[in-house]
Amino acid sequence: MFTLDSWLAEAEALLATTRAQGLDSVMQAAVDATVAALSANRPLLVCGNGGSAADAQHIVGEMVGRFLRERRALKAICLSSNPAVLTAWSNDYSYATVFSRQVEAYGEAGGVILGLSTSGNSENVVLAFETARQLGMTTIGLTGQGGGRMAALSDHLLAVPSRSTPAIQQVHLAFYHCYCAAVEARLADA
Repeated sequence: MFTLDSWLAEAEALLATTRAQGLDSVMQAAVDATVAALSANRPLLVCGNGGSAADAQHIVGEMVGRFLRERRALKAICLSSNPAVLTAWSNDYSYATVFSRQVEAYGEAGGVILGLSTSGNSENVVLAFETARQLGMTTIGLTGQGGGRMAALSDHLLAVPSRSTPAIQQVHLAFYHCYCAAVEARLADA
């Protein structure tokens, strides 16, 4: 039986285990790469499937709008937000390439792609990272334990030490709120 107390205790334990991994330097490097890209008017592309697609939209909403501070809009695009592109490309070609096709359209050298996949094995995110690498973009992966196939393709990997999708997503929320706050603080003060 699930209780709020047990759910919160489990979340608290996973946050502590994740914190013990010492990911501060990885987060800082991801923030540095993003600040450099956005300062040079290069894009931040964000993608994921299902709940991770909703998280991708959330991240882009914070970047284009605002998170904690007033500042200029940031050049961020969610690759899972355009239903016409998603359905047309998936229907006519392949869902596996629905994000990589958009990376071809919007990506550029010096830009950043942030991909979310709790398994690290989502085919369309993996292919998007491969295309981004070919274009000279920095790749930031938010995954679960081990990073899956995305581990080898991520310049900066923030992997949650769990295989439980909802638990991983809870920590991803903490990751990307920290990321948004840090990027925004640097660019608002620039």
